[in-house]
Amino acid sequence: MQVLIIHPWYAETRPTCSAARTECCCCPSFRRTFSTIYCPIWTAHPSVASLNYPDLQLKERVKVAHNWLDGLCKRTIPLKWKTKLLPWLQLDGDMLYLSQAADIGAFHLCRESGRLQRHPSEIFSGHKGDVCRFVLTDSHLVSGGSEGRILVHSRARDTCLELSGHNQEVNCLDAKGGLIVSGSRDRTARMWTLTSSHPRDTFPMSDRVWSVAISPTLRSFVTGTACCENTSPLRVWDVERAQCVGNLGLGFRRGAGVLDMQFESPSQLFTCGYDTFIRLWDLRLNPGKCVMEWEEPHDSALYCLQTDGNHMIASGSSYYGGVRLWDKRQAACLQFFQLSSRPVSSPVYCLRFSSSHLHAALASSLHSLDFRQNNVYIR
Repeated sequence: MQVLIIHPWYAETRPTCSAARTECCCCPSFRRTFSTIYCPIWTAHPSVASLNYPDLQLKERVKVAHNWLDGLCKRTIPLKWKTKLLPWLQLDGDMLYLSQAADIGAFHLCRESGRLQRHPSEIFSGHKGDVCRFVLTDSHLVSGGSEGRILVHSRARDTCLELSGHNQEVNCLDAKGGLIVSGSRDRTARMWTLTSSHPRDTFPMSDRVWSVAISPTLRSFVTGTACCENTSPLRVWDVERAQCVGNLGLGFRRGAGVLDMQFESPSQLFTCGYDTFIRLWDLRLNPGKCVMEWEEPHDSALYCLQTDGNHMIASGSSYYGGVRLWDKRQAACLQFFQLSSRPVSSPVYCLRFSSSHLHAALASSLHSLDFRQNNVYIR
């Protein structure tokens, strides 16, 4: 008798824990299979739920789940460019957005093959310098440039709003619910709305601001600085009062800057940076200590991260295009992928994943890992 288990990414509903225990008690082999396939670390999250491939057969979906766990995938490099850049990525359904110098291209992903079209279907331009960071909302693409400007592009109409306030490069920004928060090398964070081209509030910092994230509640945001002039790189700010309401963590080493962060819920925040750690903070608990942490074993700075809202974390490191997959319930990483080789070394500046693909942007290339195909094994 063959038993087919549906991976949770594609399931409409999930059984309760008691139901799962009842189903799994029939035999040890079923219990092991159930634990591996039906309760894996990868589960749909609102940010990635739209990225599924519903046309896949059930057996194919189970194979994809196993491939993620085992690190089996097909590696491709769909795009290369000659000049070394600091690219950034966003994934929205079957569209991949990639910044290259002063432009942001929207590339279509083929639903059947997952392959990237080589030429963008749309280009967002207007910056006089390189795009440092950009984010997507349902209605807008918001980008920050090295010249200090922020551009708010409408995704439905050919219109663009310019926000001026920073006098040096905009290193980071986030946008939610009509609210925009940016951080800059000019040692300020600024808060904006879509109704004005001038900042609503300005927050002086003692350090360069490397990362920022707005809470899903829209009532607060967190900034991450370079940690060169202050030993508290993580600060929580109240949106309504425009005041700092607390710091996260104690005793950071000088230079332990926070390069990326992501809210997974209103109370849970993931951060990573130069000190080689991924940290999970619970804003409801003692702000002086993170609730969990994972250390990059090769002592590499961590440039970027993404979580799936359940148990998976993907991180990109500073040397040789290193990508790691983590299970929040384990201290050691599950899989390691080296995307560049000696003598060429590049950080993974940004990565994004769907249920079957992972895309990583390096200094001169875009890499894609297809976990629906297992003919190439990368360690």
